[in-house]
Amino acid sequence: MKYIGAHVSAEGGVENAPINAHEIGANAFALFTKNQKRWESPPLSAKSIALFKENCAKFNILPQHILPHDSYLINLGHPETEGLEKSRTAFLDEMRRCEQLGLVYLNFHPGSHLNKHSLDDCLRTISESINITLAQTTGVSAIIENTAGQGTNVGFSFVHLAQIIDKVEDKSRVGVCLDTCHSYSAGYDLKTDAGYQRTFQEFDDVVGAKYLKAIHLNDTKKEFGSRVDRHDSIGKGFLDIDFFKRFINDPRFDNMPIIMETPDDTLWKEEIAMLRSFIL
Repeated sequence: MKYIGAHVSAEGGVENAPINAHEIGANAFALFTKNQKRWESPPLSAKSIALFKENCAKFNILPQHILPHDSYLINLGHPETEGLEKSRTAFLDEMRRCEQLGLVYLNFHPGSHLNKHSLDDCLRTISESINITLAQTTGVSAIIENTAGQGTNVGFSFVHLAQIIDKVEDKSRVGVCLDTCHSYSAGYDLKTDAGYQRTFQEFDDVVGAKYLKAIHLNDTKKEFGSRVDRHDSIGKGFLDIDFFKRFINDPRFDNMPIIMETPDDTLWKEEIAMLRSFIL
């Protein structure tokens, strides 16, 4: 079964996210558990935690189909001590929020080397950051999102993802979220049938299919291999509609959260319905 949703608003409290997901016909969703533009936010209240769980149960959305995203400020591969410690503290707080909400995943962008240390050092630092966080938490897995490779971001190559995972001590609590826009922009040809098959075979060969836990399903405003991260609405970008039809009928992506981060939230309900209509 396909579990499709979007990154919905949690404005007014995390308990509103499952309501917002239900209103667009979603059976999966993503959210920020805090203000993603700030390093620190007030702790979750007992009331918000209870209502979040109650609303998820009400709309029959299970924890394994919810993909919280951490703050974009966090850089777990930061080359400088102050920035790294700040990022690790914030990431631990995000992981603990997921624990409180009964969630099982925390999705994050791996990090950036900022041209201040090597790629290998950056990847090693990210693994170390994950290890430090997992050692202080339980039940929540760290889900690494591949990137488009914009600027000094790492994680645009499947090799990078494999290197990070290789040095994570508890491999039962690490996984990957593949973003279709990022993948195409990074140079993985998802558009043609042959390229699509080759891309997921390469992921399996390099990283391992068992680590794929979630999908960000986005079209892209930028051409193949651009290394630029610009999402577009389903079927309106360089990934044509045939890709989405092929993807939504691929059993490899059953039973995992498939989350849209497409730019026009007024289209989300329509996009979800359209994707479901493609299922044969």
